[in-house]
Amino acid sequence: MVPASTPARPLINALEQASVLDVPAQTIASKVRQLLGGGKLKQAISGTWLGHPAHPPLTDLVIGSFLSASVLDLLAPRAGERAARRLITMGIAASTLTAVTGFSDWADTELSDESVRRVGLVHSEANLLALMLYFSSLIARRRGARMRGALLAFAGAGVLGASGYLGGHMAYVRGVGVNQTAFDAGPQDWTAVGAGVDLIDGQMLSAEANGTPVLLVREGGNVYAIHDRCSHRGCVLSEGKLESHVITCSCHGSQFDVRDGTLLHGPATVSQPSLDAREVNGRIEVRRVTRG
Repeated sequence: MVPASTPARPLINALEQASVLDVPAQTIASKVRQLLGGGKLKQAISGTWLGHPAHPPLTDLVIGSFLSASVLDLLAPRAGERAARRLITMGIAASTLTAVTGFSDWADTELSDESVRRVGLVHSEANLLALMLYFSSLIARRRGARMRGALLAFAGAGVLGASGYLGGHMAYVRGVGVNQTAFDAGPQDWTAVGAGVDLIDGQMLSAEANGTPVLLVREGGNVYAIHDRCSHRGCVLSEGKLESHVITCSCHGSQFDVRDGTLLHGPATVSQPSLDAREVNGRIEVRRVTRG
């Protein structure tokens, strides 16, 4: 539960605890995951090619188009009417791809965070309502009912603002879409994590270095270490499948090269932090990679 430090927090807490939303949320999330799969389409929608999630910049396009239309309704209701219609049309067109990328990100929380899943469902429904209001506004404008169109757009802006608050909560409070390793690159100094004799060639070992989860792999006599918390949604990589030097996350199928943490396959959008590894007196020590 998030402390009620702002007026909206009691409502957020209520949504996060609304177990009545679990059945529809789980059903929709499961269907979305099945539909998108784990191939190139999923990577494209997730933003693997972009280096960060694709959903946030698309929301800016939708929100900017819709709100700009309402600004014109306020400042230039007659002279700006044609431009307002075009802006609303642009926002409606952009909302489809924005919704797809958002549903993709939200569906990946199915396995990890039920509170986010609940808030996300309400967020998506609010976005749908806002879209319907703006679509109705466009129809009214084209029929010559300019004032009715403006009022519908203002209502849509209000719903869009509430939905945006929920989206911000999921991203900045609950960390959806945020690199899960951003603030934990590992210890600066050499830190012992385990006995070298326990690490068999071709196998992996989960360890810890001053609170940082570490995935250790021995291959060809060399020891490699990367962060054991998947950057995508925080799942434990050592619970995944290791094939040669490639580790596949068991949650969403992201793949990384254990030799240097390089991202090989999404839906993750960033590589894993890599750590230097060495063996001293029969023990393995690691430290964060320092770049000159």
